[in-house]
Amino acid sequence: MTEQFAPHSTEHAAHEGAPVLTVIQHEDAVPLDRLEPWLADVAVRIVRPDRGDALPSADELDGLIVLGGTNNAYDTEVAPWLAAEGDLMLAAIEHDVPVLGICLGAQVLAAAGGGQVSVDAPIGPERGVIELRLRPDAAEDPVLGGVVTALGRTVSAPSMHADAITALPEGAIWLASSNQYPFQAFRLGSALGVQFHPEAGPALMQRWAATHQDVDTDALAADLTAAEDALATLTREIAEGFVAQVLAVHDRVA
Repeated sequence: MTEQFAPHSTEHAAHEGAPVLTVIQHEDAVPLDRLEPWLADVAVRIVRPDRGDALPSADELDGLIVLGGTNNAYDTEVAPWLAAEGDLMLAAIEHDVPVLGICLGAQVLAAAGGGQVSVDAPIGPERGVIELRLRPDAAEDPVLGGVVTALGRTVSAPSMHADAITALPEGAIWLASSNQYPFQAFRLGSALGVQFHPEAGPALMQRWAATHQDVDTDALAADLTAAEDALATLTREIAEGFVAQVLAVHDRVA
């Protein structure tokens, strides 16, 4: 299991001198899940702002993952740490720190960078196994490039969201779309934002689906089973590409 330890501590590093990957988790129900086994080459520090953990500063970071959650990107009265997370991601970009924002994490990144997020987007929720279309620039992306090599440019992915990114930050590179929502992945400097859930395995997707009356859980289970090999490959390629970024930057500055 991934080590979970107090913010700002690196005493449980995977091996001496390993970079520390900070993971901002917003709630128990949205964990690293199937990303976790692919993070063995780094030490993982879980930060829980919902439990009162302080966010680190950008100059402490070797890498940063910001997970999803049930708040929306503008929900700063209920979750005041979200604005600080956006500032942290922008500061991490300034420090050339690899960042991966997933679902809510991607939306916070987009909003912080000057893009727009639609809360309860009028097109409706996107839940289940969706078809991603990776754009030409994805082939050159340090994280999504491995996905293109392994799976091509049409890829199955888990999705579970109602809010949606509707405008990218200025200067962002648009990397993927779906039939329902155009902005499924984008790069902003050293940060990659993905609207889909590469971390979500079948059991987690089923637990999420059970909280939404509009999801046919039997159909979802069948779709997850049919696409399992591709979904597992998607997770592996994103994790390996991202960890390779973290290791490369760490080695460069060590």
